[in-house]
Parts: sequence; C-alpha cells; structure tokens
Amino acid sequence: MASHSNEPQVTVLPPDKAKIKKLWTVAGILGAVTAVEFLIAFVLPHGPLKTAIFVALTIVKAAYIVLEFMHLKYEVKVLFWSILIPMIFVVWMLVAFVYEGMKLPVLP
Repeated sequence: MASHSNEPQVTVLPPDKAKIKKLWTVAGILGAVTAVEFLIAFVLPHGPLKTAIFVALTIVKAAYIVLEFMHLKYEVKVLFWSILIPMIFVVWMLVAFVYEGMKLPVLP
C-alpha cells in the first residue's frame, strides 16, 4: 500500500470568539440600518425627502461595508477619504442627473 506521509496534515483550529462577535455586530448594524430603510419606505410619502434619506442611508451602509470588510478602517485616513469622497460625488451626480432628467419635457 502507498504511504500517506507526504500528504499535508489538516489542523482544525478552535473558533475565534472575538471575530464571530464582530461579524454578528456588523450584521446587526447593517440589519438595523436596513430596518430603518424598510420603515421609511412605508411611512414617508414619496418625494425628494424620502429619496434623500435613502441615498444618505445607502452611502452610510456602503461606507460601513468598505470600512469593515475591506479593512479600510485600519488604514491611513487619506486612503479612506480618497475612496469615500469620489463615491459621494458619483452618487450626487446620479441624483442630479435623475432630477434634471425628470424636468425635461416629453416630446410627442
């Protein structure tokens, strides 16, 4: 029979409680912000205020995801702002284009 001495050994490590707690905390925060968005969707009437709140909460969630899962929270602040500021301008540009596009007259 063949010898299995050259095969790598698999070592099972015990779960890291701190990392698991951090993941549940992140999931809880994102779930809470999503619950607020869900509540706003059914409570506020349609309009610019509702759209602005959704855009702001989306930016908050995106920034939090980037901070936590891309580990940007632990990097230099200049790197964080170099990613966040262009993202804010892109979202602002999209909102401006949609707003201006809604003002255009419809041609027959």
